[in-house]
Amino acid sequence: MRLFSQLLVVLTVCLVAIALPAAPAQANGGGPSITLSPSSGVPGEEITVSGNNFTAGEWVDIYYYLDTTNTTDRILVEETKVLSTRRFTVTFAIPESCKGAHKVRVEEDSSYAYVVEAYFTVKPGLTASPAEGLVGTNVTVEGHGFAKSEKNIELRYYLNGNYTTIAQNIPAGTRGDWTWSFEIPSSAKGDHSIDAKGDSSSFVAVKDAIFEVTPGISLGKLSGTPGEKIMMTGNGFYANDRYITILFAGEEVNTDVRVDANPKGYWEKDFAVPEMPKGTYSVTAYGESTPKEDISVLSFNITPGLVLSPDEGHVGTDLTVTGHGFATNKDVVVKYDGSQKATAMTDNEGSFHNVSFPVPESQHGENHVTAEDAASNNATAIFTMESTPPGTPELISPLDKSRVGFIRVRPTFEWSMVLDDSGVRYNLQIARSNNVTATGFANPLVLKPNIVVTNYTLEKPLSYGTYYWIVQAVDGAGNTGNWTEPISFRAGLLPLWAFIVIIVAIVAGVGAAVYFFIFRKRIHYY
Repeated sequence: MRLFSQLLVVLTVCLVAIALPAAPAQANGGGPSITLSPSSGVPGEEITVSGNNFTAGEWVDIYYYLDTTNTTDRILVEETKVLSTRRFTVTFAIPESCKGAHKVRVEEDSSYAYVVEAYFTVKPGLTASPAEGLVGTNVTVEGHGFAKSEKNIELRYYLNGNYTTIAQNIPAGTRGDWTWSFEIPSSAKGDHSIDAKGDSSSFVAVKDAIFEVTPGISLGKLSGTPGEKIMMTGNGFYANDRYITILFAGEEVNTDVRVDANPKGYWEKDFAVPEMPKGTYSVTAYGESTPKEDISVLSFNITPGLVLSPDEGHVGTDLTVTGHGFATNKDVVVKYDGSQKATAMTDNEGSFHNVSFPVPESQHGENHVTAEDAASNNATAIFTMESTPPGTPELISPLDKSRVGFIRVRPTFEWSMVLDDSGVRYNLQIARSNNVTATGFANPLVLKPNIVVTNYTLEKPLSYGTYYWIVQAVDGAGNTGNWTEPISFRAGLLPLWAFIVIIVAIVAGVGAAVYFFIFRKRIHYY
């Protein structure tokens, strides 16, 4: 019995000795130990493992267990050599893993004399990339350390004392990670929290990401002509910032209109492009609290432009052309539909003023007015010619169903005058048939366009027969009126051949009479 007790004591001591190498970091005495700093955090953050009382000169392997329950799902994160002081220190980033306690294990490489373990607690947290930028920046938020396959994750972006929900029902992966991208909404300058929660992770438990909003400006367009209205918008200014000022080429513009930022740091204000020569100029803005040094400077390109007064009308309209944004002190040629109409010279601001000329005859609709300076800078504006068609004249002579002339005639056609601001010309057509189409008679015999008066005498005579005639008014802008209704007239009393026959018959009759009464009587007397 005593022998059995002694054997039991020896066995107990051996079991204790076998278990010693796997003692935890808090082992008593002078055995090996490790400490983790910090002992909790979000995957991706760094952790430092410090070892003490290991075998000097021995290599040690540091393992991190990816699963909180699976004892085989581990990775080698670092290996290092123990110093002569029997110490070592290594730092590594916590691998992607779900929330909970994860084992960190240190093993001596060759002798395997010591195996020490400690636990690191993974907590959920967020990262944002990039971490700063303008309103509208596309940000990628990564979630780490959430529960394994956690569901119904909600993502929020915090404004001044409020928040906007970015997304809902985001699922996490088996390592507790997930990704979501969004554009930064309108928000004031400064730091803004990005937070999330899920079925297993509360907003309080999740470490926020921070996005710093920086101020910025934008223009409705980056080029234009002097006098043109340009809209500028600002985002990311301090909340409720006051007295927003716009600078163009270093000079303040639109001083008569005050604008302040709203609680989200947003504002908008338009301004007229200053009168300056062609070129590229700086544009920026600032507020009472938001300094201009914090705002990127934009470049605005001034290009040549024309202003027409009026920009629409009829033939003969007195058109005034003003130009801006050209080179300074240069000769300028002004053209209408490619035909030179005037010249000018630009001033020290690249402008010319009050160049006038009457609008020539031109097609209705858009017509191009151009100006080009001696430095080959040019601009085009549109003059819109009126498109109202002229009225329809009334046919006066010859009257409907009337007879004109005796045999072959050259009648004179007359119609009423049509009035139009662009001036009027007339088209005359004559045909044998009254079949009228949109372009006039289907088979016209006579086509006479662009008659400037209200009458016309045919150059060549008409032979005997029935004819139809129509007239149309066309104005100087190319607008065509309706054709008149066709009316008929009869040319001549009888055909030429009949007239010849009659003449021949008359001559024959006269000859016969002369013969009978004169020559025959003479023969009888003798």
